[in-house]
Amino acid sequence: KMSTKDFRFAEVFSYESLVHAMAGAVGSVTAMTVFFPLDTARLRLQVDEKRKARSTPAILSEIVKEEGLLAPYRGWLPVICSLCCSNFVYFYCFHSLRASWLRGHKSTPSRDLLMGIAAGVVNVLVTTPLWVVNTRLKLQGAKFRNADIRPTNYSGIMDAFVQIIEDEGVGALWNGTFPSLLLVLNPAVQFMIYEGLKRQLRSLVHRELLSLEIFLIGAIAKAVATTFTYPLQTVQSILRFGQHKQHTDRSPLLNSLRSVMYLLINRVRKYGMLGLFKGLEAKLLQTVLTAALMFLLYEKVASNIFRVMGVKRPASSH
Repeated sequence: KMSTKDFRFAEVFSYESLVHAMAGAVGSVTAMTVFFPLDTARLRLQVDEKRKARSTPAILSEIVKEEGLLAPYRGWLPVICSLCCSNFVYFYCFHSLRASWLRGHKSTPSRDLLMGIAAGVVNVLVTTPLWVVNTRLKLQGAKFRNADIRPTNYSGIMDAFVQIIEDEGVGALWNGTFPSLLLVLNPAVQFMIYEGLKRQLRSLVHRELLSLEIFLIGAIAKAVATTFTYPLQTVQSILRFGQHKQHTDRSPLLNSLRSVMYLLINRVRKYGMLGLFKGLEAKLLQTVLTAALMFLLYEKVASNIFRVMGVKRPASSH
């Protein structure tokens, strides 16, 4: 029989997870909007193999000159919708698992990593169709250097869903799921480093962390995680774009594995090892600044909601 204490714990646990999920979604959407053009530059470099990798400002200047002033914000709405859903699911799962697994015990880097991986797997399986659609919409109308890329004509999010299902089958909505599942290491490593640095710094200064400290910790965590997983992120973008012909003679898992290996090996053959990191500068600039601002906003939003609702923020969430 559930005791009153257990019942209260269950209530606080769900409320806490909801607050963290809302704060994570708000923080990520705001941060991505601010640095969205940097993500546009990164995606072009990953998908358009014949576009020369230059500095991020040069790529953005080229895009604006060829496609118009608003081109760096093309596909903003579907990206923001996907990001909002994705971060809500991830933060909710991460903090739900943390509340249920820790139950008063101290958090450790290995536990943070395991919880991050579990939350990431749930997130990937639920939100991949949204990311496939937003990759297509973000690249629609772009002027590619690679003449083999087929143009698409989607009028919006729902039309993209319908056309992809009709032309390519329902399974195409989960294109890039295999590298995405491998890439759950990215947010898992990021959260592990972020939570670990936060604990270390708090134990040294014995006070609430300053905004600048949170910003820097978030930036360091994301920089390490992004550099570590970047080649797989490139493969993920190419598969989501749907222009790569995948093998269909074996099981879906083997097909996915072959596609990932083929794209990685092909890129190394064409451009050398550095080809695996084409667009990394734009990605690091965008993702590090976005993650740092997201963590800062997330901490502030969550802290203020807890304060307004009169609920003391638990030690496990710090």
